[in-house]
Amino acid sequence: MHTPSRPEDLDRPELLWARAVTLAVLDAACSDRTEFAVDDDGVWCHSTGAGGWWRLTVLDDGARAVFCGQDPDGSHTHVDDRQVDFLAGGPDWLPWDLLREDAAGNLLGFVYWWQDGAWHRIAYPDGLPEDGLDGAAPWAGSHEEFLELAVDARDVPYGQQRRTLAEAVERFARAARERKADEAAVAALLAPARGVGAPAPRLEVALALAARAGILA
Repeated sequence: MHTPSRPEDLDRPELLWARAVTLAVLDAACSDRTEFAVDDDGVWCHSTGAGGWWRLTVLDDGARAVFCGQDPDGSHTHVDDRQVDFLAGGPDWLPWDLLREDAAGNLLGFVYWWQDGAWHRIAYPDGLPEDGLDGAAPWAGSHEEFLELAVDARDVPYGQQRRTLAEAVERFARAARERKADEAAVAALLAPARGVGAPAPRLEVALALAARAGILA
């Protein structure tokens, strides 16, 4: 990614949605206390592991989308002691109430919106060295980063199980993008995801989240 990040660093919304939902399904099914959620506002990661967060909202069957968040180490939210307005000049269709609440809490380090087939953001002020996109969500612009994160998040041994999990993640993300996942696809994703000494992943939790995300056939 560029520094600071640019709109062309992000992949298309349908790819981001598939990756985000895959990460959420894995974490929700395999963790007692997941950091992911799917609701009317989109797919959330409430903590990226270092206090950061992100949220992906897809609207109008993918014609419009918003990706926002913050990385505590990478996001610079102030320049010359003035808070950066990451919403300046944003289009009317943005979920303004939600975003203004984020901004009021100084929770925004980046806001990108998809419109007319491309990602957009504000023109960053001079002196803003980084927006934190790469730190909070490196998978947003890299399928390889997504696969690595999905596998590394599960405490599975190196070797065949890890390779099998990577293959399962790849297949599931493809099905999620096409919105053609089913119970068998979810079960196939979870089968190699059981960590060392961990309980079996919860299929019913994964299916419920996948249904809320709209990826089931």
